[in-house]
Amino acid sequence: MSEPSQKAKDEFYKELPKVELHRHLEGSLRVKTMMEIVRSHNLDVKDTGYLRPLVQVAGDMDYTFENFLAKFGTLRLFYKSPEIIKRITKEAIADAEEDNVWYMELRFTPVALSQAEAFPISEVIDWVIEGVHEMEGETDVQVRLIVSVNRHEQVSVAEEVIQRAVDRQQDGIVGIDLAGNEAEYAAGPFQKMFAEAQREGMKITIHAGEWGGPENVREAVQVFGADRVGHGIRVLEDPNVVRLAEERKIPFEVCVTSNHHSGVIEVLEDHPLSEMILEGLNVTINTDDPSISRITLGHEYKTVMETLGLPVWVLRERVLAAVRASFLPPRRRQQLAYQLSEAFSNVMMNYQ
Repeated sequence: MSEPSQKAKDEFYKELPKVELHRHLEGSLRVKTMMEIVRSHNLDVKDTGYLRPLVQVAGDMDYTFENFLAKFGTLRLFYKSPEIIKRITKEAIADAEEDNVWYMELRFTPVALSQAEAFPISEVIDWVIEGVHEMEGETDVQVRLIVSVNRHEQVSVAEEVIQRAVDRQQDGIVGIDLAGNEAEYAAGPFQKMFAEAQREGMKITIHAGEWGGPENVREAVQVFGADRVGHGIRVLEDPNVVRLAEERKIPFEVCVTSNHHSGVIEVLEDHPLSEMILEGLNVTINTDDPSISRITLGHEYKTVMETLGLPVWVLRERVLAAVRASFLPPRRRQQLAYQLSEAFSNVMMNYQ
């Protein structure tokens, strides 16, 4: 039997049913939409060619976390109205459906969305919720929301954001996230408010072990009681933290291309995803910021198979692991895992 063409392989990756646990709304904006906002609000941007390097990773730029984070500074200029915030939410969901994402936990940072026009935090959260609700019935993607706060933000602001999120659990907000620059800002000041939110029913995910070392993973697990860890790829630097994470079956939200673009992994082929799996860690595969990295989740599945050498049956297990690690109720997780497993097997059969 002849080797499938690259076109057939790409179609295979697109058709695979997918689960996304780590995708930032602010890193999901379409460049076309940004240019429409530029024109309608007379922003100082010349054309698409001028804009792209400001908001997307390009092949000729240095891959560093400073350059990666700088994209968000530009992106914060675009959140100019409630209509725009709802629009970008809806488009993120539409793009996920195009990639055959079945379930997505879309995280967003209210402070980032509010800054351009000094919008009230509570209203920003409501606009994102409204965007999700307006897509219900229009797509087959099941969406839940995670609210993020950044380590460099004032604690008092983070407290407000988290309380607003807790108050809106019935509207599809299932978790809170601590994000931002872990290399330069401590997580400790946020521990008390995260613990209170957890007592009130919120799930917790913490960015740790990407730009910071394995000690940040330990802190996320032992101090914050995190349900999941965002990235966490530097956990392998400390065998004791590996054992801790393996014993507690902590899910890791790994984002392969993003880890390369942010400068954590210098050579993509050296990404430790496979080693994490061999160590028994509970790894899931995600995009992080698909627009910034110019990728889809299907692209990530292709990367882990064709660049990192992950067998398709291991990819299938990691997708099912993402279902089990989701913040859905247990019964719904079980149903989704069964449905997704059947669909995944059918796609595999069709391309054999």
